[in-house]
Amino acid sequence: MPRETTHEVTKLLSEWSSGNRAALDQLTPLVYSELRRLASRQMRRERVGHTLQTTALVNEAYLRLVEQKDTHWRDRAHFFALSAQLMRHILVDHARRRGYQKRGGGAIQVTLDETAVMLDEKSTELLALDEALKGLAERDPLKGQIVELRYFGGLTIEEIAEVLNVAPVTIKRHWKAAKGWLYHELKQNDSNGN
Repeated sequence: MPRETTHEVTKLLSEWSSGNRAALDQLTPLVYSELRRLASRQMRRERVGHTLQTTALVNEAYLRLVEQKDTHWRDRAHFFALSAQLMRHILVDHARRRGYQKRGGGAIQVTLDETAVMLDEKSTELLALDEALKGLAERDPLKGQIVELRYFGGLTIEEIAEVLNVAPVTIKRHWKAAKGWLYHELKQNDSNGN
């Protein structure tokens, strides 16, 4: 995003936070392609044949963003960080609903298709990652935020430092430690058969 556009986005976010609905109308075309890029990035991690499409993920995230009444947007990075977090929650909720439906969900299941089980592996991985990330956030909220912003939001170390108001070198150190901790947790979860 060009620097001028970045400043324009920050200005419009501030106006929107102050209650100017016209600012939201001006903001939408400026951020839509970036929201789509974020959604696309997240969908690439999902299983082939995922029932939620990129456009639906962007639209759902956008609707949730518009509902944010008490959010005081600091800048573009803050906006996209929250967008990434919302997309992650949408995907996790979708995976949970799908798991509920696969286990019956109130309907009668006649057959279990082996292919569907293989396709659901990515949903299981997403749920495992979500659980591990919650555990990390409970132990160390800063590391949890860093992983969310970096992995799900695609923000750079410098953008994360800006959002969290922490030195980039500190972000790098926490990012490295968080990746190691998550790897250990996911590996342990996998070896326990969960």
